[in-house]
This record gives sequence, structure tokens and C-alpha cells, in this order.
Amino acid sequence: MTEGQKLQNTTAGIVFILIGILAISVNDMVIKFLSGGYPLHQMVFTRSLIGIGFSLALVQMEGGWKILKTDQPGLHLLRGALIVVANLTFFTALAVMPLAEATAVFFVAPLMITLLSIPLLGEKVGPMRIGAVIVGFVGVIIMTRPWEAGGTRDVGLVMYSLPVVAAFTYALNNVLTRLLGAKSKASAMAVYIQTCFIVVSLVFWSVAGDGRFASAFENESLVFLLRAWVWPEGTDRWLFVGLGFNSAIIGYCLGQAYRLADAATVAPFEYVGLPMAIFWGWAIWGELPNLPVAIGITLILGSGLFVFLRERQKKRNVVSQKRVHRRY
Repeated sequence: MTEGQKLQNTTAGIVFILIGILAISVNDMVIKFLSGGYPLHQMVFTRSLIGIGFSLALVQMEGGWKILKTDQPGLHLLRGALIVVANLTFFTALAVMPLAEATAVFFVAPLMITLLSIPLLGEKVGPMRIGAVIVGFVGVIIMTRPWEAGGTRDVGLVMYSLPVVAAFTYALNNVLTRLLGAKSKASAMAVYIQTCFIVVSLVFWSVAGDGRFASAFENESLVFLLRAWVWPEGTDRWLFVGLGFNSAIIGYCLGQAYRLADAATVAPFEYVGLPMAIFWGWAIWGELPNLPVAIGITLILGSGLFVFLRERQKKRNVVSQKRVHRRY
């Protein structure tokens, strides 16, 4: 691949990740908005059922039914399981945590992707970027404040741990996307993911769809997970349709982003989701980050931007050295 093609792929990857993160931000906002009246597995089922229709249309555009065939079903199944765990843990926490705070804790994921890209993808990440990742982790620790007693914070430490679990499984998912992307189209990978969501949500429905277990719990997150299915009414129906459309956008754009560009290059752009989450939290629920969360967000954003700028400078130096070499 020529340098020009690499640059083109990197640019396209960045565009796709930005579109995907915008869709994720809207998705999180809508799910939190609906969390007081509908169970999580119902929303997951509905959005995946609608989303898979859009994804199958994209499959036809990218090569037809034949691209759904894969010789790596085990890895695709693992990738699907990871993203299902990431979604369930994050959205369960979202029911009780402020949107910006849950999103900020989750944004340890791009840092994890940068680290995981070293042993799993063989990508080179220098000491300065490793240092920036450490700063980002410090930001997460400041936000979660593990040294504080449970009574001094609005949300328990267990709830804070859920976005961290979501971040780790999401990071592994994106690293697998990079590994599988050489042979699989983004639309096909989106279909596999949505199929996993549909199967898992149907299992939840068969076990807890009538709400029989929800009455035994007072924790809002567990009630959100186990509440009985309710047929959407009024504008809620359109919000469910929007979740489905968003699901297709997210699956396709994230798959394309990590297929086309290095994980360590694309991952920092996911940080644009932080200011988006702050905006939605303020605009809809009147939530603004407290001082520790604001400090943590600043550290994470700063480390992410540094990683990106360092990567771009490194690539520019490599290209410059190659051009000098060609002159002689």
C-alpha cells in the first residue's frame, strides 16, 4: 500500500469514527431517556431488529450475500459476545449515573485500545504515548474516587466499575475488529453483532420478559435490566425506530474505522463523545460534572489529544525521511 493510500484510509477511518461516535452519543442519550419506562433488553432487541435491516441493505451494496460467509466464525462470535457485554454493563450503569459521568468513565476504552494494539496487533506505541495513556488512567481514578466511602458519593463504586468493564470489553472488541477487518466487510460484521444482540435479548425476554424478577429489586439498574416489556406509545415509537437506525450507523461506521486505520490512530477520536455526553446531560437532565469529574475529563481529553498529535507527528517524520531518501 502506498503512502497516499495509507493517508486516504486513515482520513476515511477518522471520518467514520466521528460519525459513529456521534451516533453512539445520540444512542446513549435516548436509552437513558427511555430507561425509566422500558427494559433494556427490549430496547436492545428493537434497535437490533431494525438495525439489522439497514445493515443487510448495506451488505447488498458491499458485495451481496456472499460477504456474510466467514472462515472465522469463532472470532466473530467472541467479538459479538464482547460488544454485548460492553453494552449491557454500560447501559445498566447509565440508568443511575449521570450521562457525562458514565461516559467519562467508559472513555478509558480508547486508552485500553492503544495499549492492547501493542501485543495483539503488533502496532508500535512509543513511551510518550504510553505516558499519555497513564495520565488518562489517572483521570479515570480521580473521577471514580475509590478512596471515598460509599456514603460520600451519589453512586456506589460498583456502579462505577460497570463502565470500566464495558470499556475493557469494548476495547477488545475493537482490536478484534482490526484483526477481522482484513477479510470481512464492515456491513457483514455489523450483521453478526446485531444477530448476537437479538439472540441475547430474546433469551432475556424468555426468562424475564414478564417482569417477574424486577419486583424483587429496588436498585434502578437491576429494575431497568429486568422490567417487563411495554409496547411503546406516542413519540416513544419513533425513538425506538431511531435507536434501530442508529444501531446500523454505529455498527457500520465503527467497523469501517478500525478496518481502514490503525487502532492507535483512530481510538483518540472517540474522545469527542465526552463533550457530546456533557451537552446532552446538561440540555436534557440539567446535569453538569462536579469538580473531580471535570478534572478527570480534562486529563482524559488531554491525553487523548496528545496521543493523536504524537501519532500524526511521527507519521509526518517518517514520510519526510522517506522523501529525503528518494532524492539521493
